[in-house]
Amino acid sequence: MKKIIAFFVFSLCLLMVNGQTNRWSAEKANKWYQQQGWLVGSNFLPSTAINQLEMWQADSFDTATINRELGWAENIGMNTMRVFLHDLVWKTDAKEFKKRINIFLTIASKHHIKPLFVFFDDCWNENPQVGKQPDPKPGVHNSGWMRSPGKSVHNDSTQWAYLEEYVKDILRTFKNDKRILLWDLYNEPGNSDYGLTSLPLLQQVFEWALTIRPSQPITVGLWFSKYPSMNKYLMEHSDIYSFHNYSDTNSLKKAIDSLQKKGRPVICTEYMARKQKSLFVTHLPVFQREHVAAINWGLVSGKSNTIFPWGSKEGSPEPDPWFHDIFRKDGTPFDVKETNFIRQITKEKKRKRNMIHRIKHSSRTSE
Repeated sequence: MKKIIAFFVFSLCLLMVNGQTNRWSAEKANKWYQQQGWLVGSNFLPSTAINQLEMWQADSFDTATINRELGWAENIGMNTMRVFLHDLVWKTDAKEFKKRINIFLTIASKHHIKPLFVFFDDCWNENPQVGKQPDPKPGVHNSGWMRSPGKSVHNDSTQWAYLEEYVKDILRTFKNDKRILLWDLYNEPGNSDYGLTSLPLLQQVFEWALTIRPSQPITVGLWFSKYPSMNKYLMEHSDIYSFHNYSDTNSLKKAIDSLQKKGRPVICTEYMARKQKSLFVTHLPVFQREHVAAINWGLVSGKSNTIFPWGSKEGSPEPDPWFHDIFRKDGTPFDVKETNFIRQITKEKKRKRNMIHRIKHSSRTSE
């Protein structure tokens, strides 16, 4: 713990000197966001993978499934996906990992989808290992998802040198790639009872990213109000604001209003839990009206078992309604009314945007 605190103080000094100067201005962030259109998508894991390692490792990288499932997303009007990377895949073979990222981007681009990538994650299982991943526990939500980095690395800053190389190498390679929407540096820092011990690594990943300064924006999402110092820090260093919300529309509206007052673009990188009153039919109209990007958890039901609620017991029967996810493995939707609604509202927003462009073009032509 002493090592982590000392590292935090040292890194804070470095960021005060370098980090803030490389952060996008609010004007630049808003100009970028205006060019994106309304962003709607899912957190994406192919149904054949139980976690990030199984998605990205060479022997289980399933391009056929990725292509098929992104096609289903495109068909309902989705244009972005949030995708988790993993440090151990890079550590095993950085060159080949980057090749697979490029292949994924090629497939996504074919479907008119611009993904955002996540580097670190404090959620779920603490001891990730390369190689064959565990089989799903029937009925258990996210039984095989892995933290990145694992707990032993997270808690020991003397092991962070390779994390720095990992983040910087990926960003250097793809920092000007127009197929990438943005970089989400750290998912839910402080989760899994880490608390403020995640603050030093959060600080470091911002410094590493700002040293490379990719052409795409960087962010870390607000997810929990228990750690105000962590939230203050990530908001002061993110180019755009992002947040998670699994509650009803009143909670969603308050979160959006609070963030929009600060003058930067706002995106929601996690929402939609049917039993929590977080629904497509209630929430997408709010996101559309406020021009906030909407990225729900889960596209296709698969090995991650996220159709089951948080804390589900092993052997639980298939719930009705599903907790997360939109499609079954065969491409049929859990709820046809939902997918019809998503398709309708994304088309509506696209039509309005095209109309505005035509009006602006006509005005410039007549001048």
